[in-house]
Order: sequence, then structure tokens, then C-alpha cells
Amino acid sequence: MEQNTLEKWTDAAVSPVVGVMLMLVVVIIIAAVVSAFAGGLTSPEQKAPQISAQCKIINGGTWQNSMFDLAITGTSDPVPTKDVELVTSWKAADGTKGGVRVTGPNVSASSFANTHFSDNKYQGPEGYGPGVNQSAVMSHFPDQMYGNYTLMIGTRMHSSPAGMSAGYGVSPSTRFRYTDGSVYDYDTDMDGMQAVLGREWYHLRTGDTVSVRLIHTPSGKMIFSQDVNVVS
Repeated sequence: MEQNTLEKWTDAAVSPVVGVMLMLVVVIIIAAVVSAFAGGLTSPEQKAPQISAQCKIINGGTWQNSMFDLAITGTSDPVPTKDVELVTSWKAADGTKGGVRVTGPNVSASSFANTHFSDNKYQGPEGYGPGVNQSAVMSHFPDQMYGNYTLMIGTRMHSSPAGMSAGYGVSPSTRFRYTDGSVYDYDTDMDGMQAVLGREWYHLRTGDTVSVRLIHTPSGKMIFSQDVNVVS
């Protein structure tokens, strides 16, 4: 009689312990499954490269002495411009506002580009120096187009206005304004300066400031920012 009572007491004591252990095992398994599932849904945060650069913007009133130039002076890693958005914004002293957002990649000379006048069709700003597969002077190779080259120490991003027989400041009497002609029409064409600063960039003068930023699109982080004082 006493033995039966002891067995019943032992069974009663063991059953709750086993139940708790089974519950713990189930909870651990569920937690592991949820963790693995969540890990598969989330990707590690994209690391943004570090860049240092120096930008200058000159509006000298003519196509010969006006330009946008951004020189890369340091970078933690080479950065393809197809992964970078160039953002400019400004307000001139006369109240005119402007700016653009420039992205690549991979436009060819035969497709629409942000710079197009006469026979010139390309995606600016153009690249020069390291990181550009084909260097050129006064030419527009596809390798130079924004989105097709890589930012490295020594790379230059450069744009300038259209000019000569028509375009920006083509004569002493047309300084700081555009003149239409066979190679450029203000209503339909876009030159290099308009492509990176906006159509009415010519309102900028000494004392005006242009915000220039580079956004690393894979990470969404800003990797360069400079308030550039315009020189005219």
C-alpha cells in the first residue's frame, strides 16, 4: 500500500517537470526559426564610402571662362558614378532659384542625355583622369559620361557651357546670356552647365552660393557636401 502511494507521488512530481522541459524546447525551436527567418529578410546595412573633394563654379559671362569642376582629393574606395546621385541647389541674389539631380548610368551617344545641343549628346558632368577608361580633350566618349566612370583620387567631374557661334556669352555684347543659332537653341537644347546647375544658372554671380552634394544611392547616405561660392 505504501509502495503504491510512493509511486503515485513520484509520477505526480515528475509530470510537471517534463511538461515544463517540453515547453522550453518548443519555445527554443520557435525562437530559432523566427530568428533565421528574420535574418533572411534583413540584409546588412550598406556601408557608404568616404569621399573628400573640392568644387568650384565659375560664371565669367562667356562660354570660355565659365565652368563647373569637382575634383576628388580623397576616397576610401573607388566609387562608380552609377551609384552616386549629384544634387545641386541654389538661389541667386536676384531671386532666381535652380538646381538639378543627376544620375547615371550607361547612356550612349545615341540615346537621350542631360546634355544635348547640335551634335553633342552626353550625360554630364564628364569624367577626366583616373577612373575614366578613355581620357579625352574636347571630345565626348561614352566612358566619360556620368554613370560610366568611377570616382578615385584625381578624378575630375567637369561641365562647361555651349559656345562659339551660338550659346553662352558668344560676344562682348551678349555676356551673361544665351544667343540662339545653328548649334544651340535655348528653348530646345541643354548644355553642360544647364545639365548640372539648371537651365537658368546664368543668373549666378559672385557672392551667390550653390549647394553641391553627392548621395551614395545603395546606402542612401550623403558622402560629400559643399556650399560653393560662385566666382564671376
